[in-house]
Amino acid sequence: MTDGCEIETVTGSTTDPESGEVTDTVEQVYAGRCRVQQATTTAGETNVGEAELLMLSRVLQLPVATSPGVRAGHRVRITACANDPDLVGRLFVVRTEFAKSHATSRRLGIQEATS
Repeated sequence: MTDGCEIETVTGSTTDPESGEVTDTVEQVYAGRCRVQQATTTAGETNVGEAELLMLSRVLQLPVATSPGVRAGHRVRITACANDPDLVGRLFVVRTEFAKSHATSRRLGIQEATS
């Protein structure tokens, strides 16, 4: 695995009393090597209010031994990518978890909302 990512969970939020801006408080769950794969060649459309979002699905692979505790709902930020610099900085959400007894990597279904 030649890519890098950070995975975090939202633990709460704080509100700036002057601006009213809400900021999530997070806890890091994982930071290290990963691999991003395209799950399908199509994207799904989702409507949120009056906005139409294009949901892009990927599969995130992590080393099994060093990535326990990653769950659906956690946020993933790609921090390094050897072969596709456009992936760096992109933010995904873990949507599905796959598990098996003799896994060589932890596979997670992730999604990115685009407009």
